[in-house]
Amino acid sequence: MLAFTVHQGLVAPLDRANVDTDAIIPKQFLKSIARSGFGPNLFDEWRYLDHGEPGQDAAARRPNPDFVLNQPRYRGASILLARRNFGCGSSREHAPWALQQYGFRALIAPSYADIFFSNCFKNGLLPIVLPEAQVARLFDAVAAFAGYSLTVDLPRQVIVEPDGSELPFEVLPFRKHCLVNGLDDIGLTLRHADKIRAFEAERLARMPWLAKTQLG
Repeated sequence: MLAFTVHQGLVAPLDRANVDTDAIIPKQFLKSIARSGFGPNLFDEWRYLDHGEPGQDAAARRPNPDFVLNQPRYRGASILLARRNFGCGSSREHAPWALQQYGFRALIAPSYADIFFSNCFKNGLLPIVLPEAQVARLFDAVAAFAGYSLTVDLPRQVIVEPDGSELPFEVLPFRKHCLVNGLDDIGLTLRHADKIRAFEAERLARMPWLAKTQLG
């Protein structure tokens, strides 16, 4: 998993509340068993004027010029600003995959659906919770200034605004540790690989008949 320490990026404002995971990555794109290739279909039904299906060439589709991510001033954005209850709906892990594979590294919103929130941390995406008043002020700033960017400092747990002022945010110590060190669930387990191998060898020495069972 890609580690997250300090990230500076352009902010894109998605001025909608209750954005569900089917809007983030529509259901027809969940057929793939790979964990890659979802970025072109992020917000597919809002981003394109034609209906999307897996395998389509995104370059040949008709983009919706009114959708925020298609506007030139937000091209290359890596921080998404959203309203309350972002990521509600079904618990598909494809939603944070699509956001990250599009290029987003951090999200800022007043609240998130619980499962989506947890899935973000497990996939190297930092979901930041700020009070609604602060989020509203950031929406105003993004609208007023083209090229508005923020710096997210996870070790210090602050968002640094262009004028140098800081917005603190909370994150659980374990989740912070995993993000800073780039550790997903598999990475956490592999830290104990030597102990796991030693346990398996010791168990097999005590119960050699398990070798036949393991081999089928």
